[in-house]
Amino acid sequence: MITKKAMLASAALVMLGGWSLTHAAGQGAIAPASPAPRLGASLDDVAPVEASQALPSLDPAIKARADALFVDAEDVGETRALYVLRDGEPIYERYGAGFGPDSKLISWSMAKSITAVLTGFLVSDGQLSLDGPAPVAAWQRSGDPRGAITLKHLLHMSSGLEHIENGDPVWDGDTVAMLFGGGAGDMAAFAEAKPAAAQPGEVFNYSSATSVILADILADTLTPSQNPAARRDAVREFIQGRLAEPLGMTSLTPEFDAKGTMIGGSIMHATARDYARFGEFLRNHGVVNGQRLLPETWMNFMLSPSANDAGYGGHIWLNRRRPAGADAALWPDRGPNDLFACIGHQGQYIIVSPSQRVTIVRLGITRDDQFPALRRHLADLTAAL
Repeated sequence: MITKKAMLASAALVMLGGWSLTHAAGQGAIAPASPAPRLGASLDDVAPVEASQALPSLDPAIKARADALFVDAEDVGETRALYVLRDGEPIYERYGAGFGPDSKLISWSMAKSITAVLTGFLVSDGQLSLDGPAPVAAWQRSGDPRGAITLKHLLHMSSGLEHIENGDPVWDGDTVAMLFGGGAGDMAAFAEAKPAAAQPGEVFNYSSATSVILADILADTLTPSQNPAARRDAVREFIQGRLAEPLGMTSLTPEFDAKGTMIGGSIMHATARDYARFGEFLRNHGVVNGQRLLPETWMNFMLSPSANDAGYGGHIWLNRRRPAGADAALWPDRGPNDLFACIGHQGQYIIVSPSQRVTIVRLGITRDDQFPALRRHLADLTAAL
C-alpha cells in the first residue's frame, strides 16, 4: 500500500530533480519597463557557445579544467551551464545539450543570497534594522522567546527556531513539507510557527524556512496589504527597480506561494549570464557601472564569518574552515580567504574570487554522493584561473 507520506516524498523528489526544466517558462518573469543598463556589453555581446568552444586567448589548462565539468559527468553529475568571467569579461561559456544562453535555470538555495541583498536595500533605506527584533507578528506576544530574534540572527542562520532542513526520511524535513506538503499554501506561517529550540544566536542551523521568513518580512515592509497579488506585485516591483534593472538581470524570475510570499530560500530562475551579473555585483561590493547600490557596510556584513560557523556569512558561503563535523561547502585549504559563493541544491554555484578578479557560474544536476568530486573540479578550475 502506498502511503500519503511516500507519495509526498516521491513527488517532492521528482520536483526537486526536474523543476528547472519546466517550471520557469512564463511564470512571473520580471519584464523591464525600459532597456536595462548592463554590467558590461560583453556579457550580452559574446556569441552563444556550444560544445567546448571558448575564447581563442583562453589558456589551454583553464579550458581543460572547465571542459572537465562536462566530460566527467559520471563523477560530478550533469553540468548544464558553465560561465566564467575575469574582470567582468567572459572567458568561457558552455552549455549542456538542450540548454543555452537563454535557458532560465533554477537557483535553489542561491536565492538566499539574493534575498539577503534585498534585505540590505531595506536596511540601508532605514525601513528595517539589522540588530532590532525581526518584525514578525506571531513572535510579539509577551514572554515569547522568539521576540528576541533579530534580522542578523536570521541572516546568520542562528534564529534558534526548531527548523529541520533535511529530514530522515526526506518528508520529515521542513524543506519538503514547506515547499510541497502541508506548509506550501502559506510557507511563512509554517516557518514562523516553529517553536524556539535554542536561544537566538546560540547555534548555527541552516534552514530554507529561515529565508522564507525574511521574504515575508520584505513583503510586509513593502506593502501593508495581505492580498497575495498586491504582495507579489510589491516585491516584483522592488526587485525590478532595485536589482534586476540596474544589474540587467532581465531573466530573473522569483517564485511565490499562494499567500504572495516570495520563496526566497530556494526557488528563483535566471540565465547563467544573469546569475553572473549578480556575482559581479557582489565581486564589486555592491557597485554597478560606478554607482553604489548597497552600502559597503552591508557587503562587509554579508562577507564576514558568522559567530557560530566561520564558513557562513550573511546568507552566503565563505571559503573558511567550518566547525568540526560540518560538511565542506567550499575549499578553504586551496583557495583564497576572500573567495565566497552562493550555493544551491544539486550543485548550483555562483563562485566569486575577488583577489583573482573572477566569477564562475555552474548550473546542473549533481547527486549528494558526487559533491566531493564536484567541489574538487571547481577548486581545480579556480586554481587554474
